[in-house]
Amino acid sequence: MKRKQLSKAIHGALAVSLLVGAGSAAAQDAPAAKPGEQEAKTLDAVTVTARRRAESILDVPVAVSAFGEDELKDMQASGIDGLQGAVPNANIVQGRGSANSVNAFIRGIGQPDALQTFDPGVGLYVDDVYYSRINGALFSLFDVSQVEVLRGPQGTLYGKNSTGGAIKVSTKNPFDHEGGAAELTLGDYGRREGSFYYSGKFSETVAASIAGAKIVNDGYVENRAGGHNFNDDDTEALRVKLAFKLSDAFSATLALDHTKQDAALSMGRPMAPLIQTSIAPAGVKVLQPGETGDWDHAAETSFSPDKGQTLKHDGASLAMDWDLSEQWRLKSVTAYRKLKTESYIDIDASKYELGDVLVALDQDQKSQEFQLHYDNGSTLHLTFGAYWLKEHVTSYQEAYADDLFTFLGSPIAFLRTIGDDLTTTSTAAFAHANWEFAPTWTLAAGVRWTKDKKDYERTTSTFWGPALAALNGTVPFPKTSASWTATTPSVSLQKKFSDHLMGYVSANRGYKSGGFNGRANTAYDVLHAKYDPEFVWTYEAGLKAQSADGRRRGGITAFVSDYKDFQARVSQDVGTFPVLNAAELDIKGIELEGSTLVGSATTITAQFSWLDAQYKRFEDFRLDPGYAGYDLNVNHDHVPFSPKVTARVAVQHGFDLANGSRLAIGGDLSYRGTTWLSVDNRDVLKQDYYSVVGVYGVWDSPQYTWQVRAGIRNLTDESYMVEGQEFASVGNIQTAYYGLPRNVYLSVRYNF
Repeated sequence: MKRKQLSKAIHGALAVSLLVGAGSAAAQDAPAAKPGEQEAKTLDAVTVTARRRAESILDVPVAVSAFGEDELKDMQASGIDGLQGAVPNANIVQGRGSANSVNAFIRGIGQPDALQTFDPGVGLYVDDVYYSRINGALFSLFDVSQVEVLRGPQGTLYGKNSTGGAIKVSTKNPFDHEGGAAELTLGDYGRREGSFYYSGKFSETVAASIAGAKIVNDGYVENRAGGHNFNDDDTEALRVKLAFKLSDAFSATLALDHTKQDAALSMGRPMAPLIQTSIAPAGVKVLQPGETGDWDHAAETSFSPDKGQTLKHDGASLAMDWDLSEQWRLKSVTAYRKLKTESYIDIDASKYELGDVLVALDQDQKSQEFQLHYDNGSTLHLTFGAYWLKEHVTSYQEAYADDLFTFLGSPIAFLRTIGDDLTTTSTAAFAHANWEFAPTWTLAAGVRWTKDKKDYERTTSTFWGPALAALNGTVPFPKTSASWTATTPSVSLQKKFSDHLMGYVSANRGYKSGGFNGRANTAYDVLHAKYDPEFVWTYEAGLKAQSADGRRRGGITAFVSDYKDFQARVSQDVGTFPVLNAAELDIKGIELEGSTLVGSATTITAQFSWLDAQYKRFEDFRLDPGYAGYDLNVNHDHVPFSPKVTARVAVQHGFDLANGSRLAIGGDLSYRGTTWLSVDNRDVLKQDYYSVVGVYGVWDSPQYTWQVRAGIRNLTDESYMVEGQEFASVGNIQTAYYGLPRNVYLSVRYNF
């Protein structure tokens, strides 16, 4: 069954993306709308700002996927992780054990450890403001106008370097989205959501908007011990914007946002036997066998009911645009963000205390970006930029493991406390030129210089019970500083074969800074805590086309990446987790995206991607047969979060009703190939290929005043893993986190 679904998804994607052709005849031959069907002649145009200026997606020599507000709703995407499946070669899911973080990989590149001392491989931008932590990045899409996902290294046009790609979120502009809406959603697992948006003009020069959301659900993981379920949500979000158009030459937008979340534990499932070690007499005991088969979405924890996960996330930004002349434009983006989280995480996902932690994070960041644009109105566009970011992160952590060791049959109490302080200063300058040097030929080139400086200090204290009290002590990590510089160029050559077909080739270099291992718990680890930057070169060729009648649109991209010095966090011994610049990878792939309008009322969209990510080398001392901790279960045959095939097909059909209202029905099927969820390729953290199906229906009143939407996500109730925790050296912890089970919802929206 699944292979048939994959075959359909692949053929649908290929048909949509490759048969865009010169379809003027198709336009002439298109059948007239049948009675009751809404008439549509062309696909909606798609405009993106991937190169920091508004352009048709067909004119941009970048692999980018774009989704507007309606498309996000049709994808049933209420958060950033709702993009999963819709973007070629992307893995965008909720982060491991956290209610508020996101794990994003694009083309096999991301952030393999969730700790705050690691930088993201995929950059997240909201209204051009960079979010430097994956914590707080799993936010609701309640007032979003468009989301763009750029694949491949970004740097010469974006504030912060990223090796894998960028997710660019644009919220609604008060001048462009006048009016308001209120929406209420009810669904399974106690889902209750309310959101609103209102925008209006005070005058021709001043406009404002306010948007808010309250998101609640009772949790989809049952508590086996009774009481409140796990994996729930209680989030409040508010965004206020004040926009100015003081003249034809100057505009500015001040934005303030606030998010508050209070959730229970985010629980996973223990996939490997959990082990307790006896010091005397020597031996091991299996506390709990690894779970197999489909998960019943139930769990048990050692934490008391009052231990959960909280977040407060606040931000302010001021974006200003000046038209200095007909040819020159200056843009400034000033931002401040503050994030505070306190999260209890049951890493072993059991009633035992083997890998239970508290991670309390207090982060603030200030950033300033200037962009100077030159456009001669025809053949030349220049961008010059400067970027500065200063981030300060303090963290307090506790680790509890009273069930990890015993002595003469009695458990040995264990507590580790950690206090760390990290300050990062990133400074960059970049330039980019886009030159149409001959009719239909365009050359683009850019370069970026970056300097990252990190100051880090840390103290780790260990408290064992009486049997091992001699091991108690404090390991200081004195204040240490390091800096790295990098030059990252980009170049592309673009050919416009016709008004409807464009091709390009490009080369881009990406960089992610080095850092310090935030899991350095021994004196040896402290001495070897620094790790080096990552670099990637990506070479890409693409075609983008639209049929002459505007009814079919698609693109195909092929790429090869040379990825060096991969920052791999591995599990060595109890409490020892080194970071290795271990690997060099060869990554290559093909990506297809397309849309087609069939008749006058049916739209089909599809994506298909193939990825071949392989290690050219992986230097891991643990794989040396002479190493005392040599583990036959460890291998690096597969790159994590890099399935060979992902595909999706979505269909929507709309028609008019007799009273002037409209009804649309739709659905999608997404396929994901076998995915490994840990760097060490643990067998139990391998998700076999699977498919997820969603269906929905939308009714709009005659004047679009009312809208009613109903949907089912994961129609077939597929049980599948999306994330993993791998700390095998601590009680053999190998925990999987699962996607949502089947869930039904109903939304009512009022537009005014």
